[in-house]
Amino acid sequence: MFGAEFEPIDVVVDGVRIHAVRGGDGPPVLLLHGFPQSHVMWHRIAPVLAREHTVVAADLRGYGDSDRPDAGADHAGYAFRAMAADQVGLMAALGFDRFTVIGHDRGARVTHRMALDHPDRVERLALLDILPTAYVYANVDRTFATAYYHWFFLIQPADLPERLIAGDPRYFLYRSLGSWGSGLDAHAPEALREYERVFDDPAARTAMIEDYRAGASIDLEHDAASTTAGHRIAAPCLVLWGERGVVGRHRHGPLDVWRPLATEPELVTGSVITGAGHFLAEENHADTLAALQAFLRT
Repeated sequence: MFGAEFEPIDVVVDGVRIHAVRGGDGPPVLLLHGFPQSHVMWHRIAPVLAREHTVVAADLRGYGDSDRPDAGADHAGYAFRAMAADQVGLMAALGFDRFTVIGHDRGARVTHRMALDHPDRVERLALLDILPTAYVYANVDRTFATAYYHWFFLIQPADLPERLIAGDPRYFLYRSLGSWGSGLDAHAPEALREYERVFDDPAARTAMIEDYRAGASIDLEHDAASTTAGHRIAAPCLVLWGERGVVGRHRHGPLDVWRPLATEPELVTGSVITGAGHFLAEENHADTLAALQAFLRT
């Protein structure tokens, strides 16, 4: 889907194999996907960025063709901290000690954690269509809870969500990809087939569910510790959100939420992507790409 200039790569980081594709030449850019997707979500973005950058589009642990390690009793195996360390290790193995990270959805949460845990590695970061995890749980209202019902469904103890989703996995996949202000037709057929292939695997579904369980438990502990320690985003940060998505409709604007979390609030910039819901890189890839290119060239 990315073209012949991209090559598949697999790197083992602390015993976990991370799958990715790499293409282009120039300053390194890491692309991280969200739920329930994989690196293929970037197929409209990555080839263009690769004209000026070395682009690495990776699968988070548990997603796509990356390994699915055990979560552990405290779900730490799928904490954003563990996922961020995977990606830092991947980039280091490829020879990149400092790089830009662009994340969407769960990948954006990994990107946020990476900026806190590995500030020396993150040159700049872009966060697509999210508000901070801790902020969301502290400010849930009816609108958010209704739209993001899956947050509260997937955090239920095993094996409730696993068994219910197993009744009709494709329905749950399609309902997720066609929600949050986006339609299922936002996704290219070949990308949809990849998401279907992975989601058909019960182990993959459990790994994705564990991601959410970690988000409501150990990730919040990590966030609280970072806040207490005074850790903030130190790199320039771009925040983008879809016009029809939930993030932009929240009572507090995305930039108003993210800027206090940076050491230099003026370095947090961003805008709405019109004509798009949550899956803005697919629905309006032209404007999303233009915003990312302008940020990378600044």
